[in-house]
Amino acid sequence: MPFKSIDINTDGDIMVNNSGSFTKILLYILLFPSLFQESVISFAWGGHDPILLMIGKRLFLLLPAFAFIIGCWITIPALLTAIFRHDRRSFVMVLLITWWDLGKAIVSFWGGILRFFLYFIISLFGLIKTLILGIWSLIQSIVIMPFRLIGKAARRVVGSNIPWIAVFLTLFWVLIESTIFTYVTTPLVLDTMSNITGEQLSMTVIRIPLFTFLFFIVLGSYAVLSTFVDSVKQRDISQILGIGVIEIIVLFVEVVFLYREFVDALVPWFSLYAQNFEIGMTGILAVSTFMWFGIRSLSWFLFASYGTPTIMSIIQGKGIKTKKSSKKKDDKEEDIIWDVSNGFMESLKNDAQWAQNKGQEVLEAFMLPPLQIIAAAINFLTLLVNGLHLFELPFQTLDDIKPSHELIKTFSEKSKELKTSTSASSSN
Repeated sequence: MPFKSIDINTDGDIMVNNSGSFTKILLYILLFPSLFQESVISFAWGGHDPILLMIGKRLFLLLPAFAFIIGCWITIPALLTAIFRHDRRSFVMVLLITWWDLGKAIVSFWGGILRFFLYFIISLFGLIKTLILGIWSLIQSIVIMPFRLIGKAARRVVGSNIPWIAVFLTLFWVLIESTIFTYVTTPLVLDTMSNITGEQLSMTVIRIPLFTFLFFIVLGSYAVLSTFVDSVKQRDISQILGIGVIEIIVLFVEVVFLYREFVDALVPWFSLYAQNFEIGMTGILAVSTFMWFGIRSLSWFLFASYGTPTIMSIIQGKGIKTKKSSKKKDDKEEDIIWDVSNGFMESLKNDAQWAQNKGQEVLEAFMLPPLQIIAAAINFLTLLVNGLHLFELPFQTLDDIKPSHELIKTFSEKSKELKTSTSASSSN
């Protein structure tokens, strides 16, 4: 029966004018997606809905709606061409599987959105926690680092067979003596230098070279004393006599020029608290000598006897002989003193690896759900054109999404295999 015209109104309804019932039914079958596609897209778009409902519809329904409509339009010519295809039963089965893949992709898309938000919130809280702990650890490391360095240095000094404490105390004591004698002898040296040069010199100009000179004088007196003690231990009479003469000269120089001045500075203090206090040059020299013996004896037996030989070995370039330790030290423990914090760099690497893994998870949760639906829709098109699926669904990771050249190569190989199997079936 002939028909005159076919109109499709804006609501998707097919208007058939003056056509027979068979033709009308056929048109409804061929164009049935037009009956609901506009209503489905309008509902999924939600243009007149509240803003939250509109966002929810567009997020959860818009992409599945387009994929469903594309699948409906492709199914029509696919079923029509199935009549002329060689392996019709397998083709129809593949078509049904394609619809099954689309359904799984839509459900995975909805679940994937929820999973993405869940991953995103968990990763965000984890990132904030990592940043807070990292900043706190850095602050702790900066605050504790000086104490750790001091503790590490103290353990090395205490556990070392080199008398570093004695060396430090010896140098410290020499520094104290040099400072005291510098202030005591500055007026005498200033008057002497002024009389020699005929100019009035400032104390600052005198004190700096005087302190340096006295520092080496006091340190040299300990060196002479150390050499004298070594000679006595070795019972070298000639060396004992020679160094003894040198020690007497050192005693004379320090008592007359240093300790005497120090005792002279104390005489007014004695006169203030003692009536009729008088002391002559012999008394001053005697007190200075006893003071020299007392200070040298106390400092020598306390630390200088151990620190002075080490200082002399360093100055003479002989090096410091150390005993081999029987304990094996871990290189990592030795290098830890240079770290900002114990294990901080390792923790930072672990945090960076965690952030990279979480970023990969969030990216996959964001990209895979919509790509599942797009791939399912494309499979409808490739099934219609060549009877094959382009994508293997579902995607588990981003690595399952192959590059374009690999997809083309794989699809070409599948097409050749299909043609070969079709030709073999036709020949049989």
